[in-house]
Amino acid sequence: MSLLTEITPFMVVIPARLASSRLPNKPLADIAGIPMVVRVAQRAQQSLASKVVVAADHLSIVQACEAHGVFAVMTREDHPSGSDRLAETCQQMGWDDSTIVVNVQGDEPLMSPDLINQVATLLNERPEASMSTAAHAIDSVAEFANPNVVKVILDARQLAMYFSRAPIPWWRDGNLQGLTALPAHLPLRHIGIYGYRAGFLKKFPHLTQAPVEIIEALEQMRALWHGHKIAVHVTDQAPGPGVDTPEDLQRVRSLWSQSKMI
Repeated sequence: MSLLTEITPFMVVIPARLASSRLPNKPLADIAGIPMVVRVAQRAQQSLASKVVVAADHLSIVQACEAHGVFAVMTREDHPSGSDRLAETCQQMGWDDSTIVVNVQGDEPLMSPDLINQVATLLNERPEASMSTAAHAIDSVAEFANPNVVKVILDARQLAMYFSRAPIPWWRDGNLQGLTALPAHLPLRHIGIYGYRAGFLKKFPHLTQAPVEIIEALEQMRALWHGHKIAVHVTDQAPGPGVDTPEDLQRVRSLWSQSKMI
């Protein structure tokens, strides 16, 4: 549990989409006898969030949540992204524009409740930012080179300057024939957790897609492209693995069994 004793109230929304090309019915995948999306919600409930809501696109997800005492709402099936689903949830819940909403991915059953608190707190402390997120240092050349590992560059105020799937920052004398070492100052891996103000979330789906967002396939670049600021909490502790593939699911099941988290 977080060491924070006082925090501005915030909400957690967990977008859950039934379809998945690499892992069918992913939100309902079993982890120690309970659907994964419920495990995610249970972890989020250990944070200081005032409310945890699963935003589902299928009745089976809502029913699975309700069977385990987790609050869920039905949202449209045709949302192009998780942020669109969050925006609809804000409207359904009638949340004020100033409400802080933390987006916890539905395939992150090992997400730290303390990190959820930190992301919410950071946004509250940085009124100039429309969003908050998190990152940690990369200490592996393989991770630095991996396009599935998103990197982020920060300015002096801990605001995001750029996100990329490429190995950034790239030093002038870097090995152009292949990566064999990391830059002197360790690069940062972006962690896919976001804090928003509800008012910004409601506007976000209507912002024009950024060309660089399309190239990088990174939705957060849209916010930067339109001049919005993203505050970044740098943590010393890397989060547990998410679940994208059957192999990931087996890894998380093993870790869950070893740790007996809930």
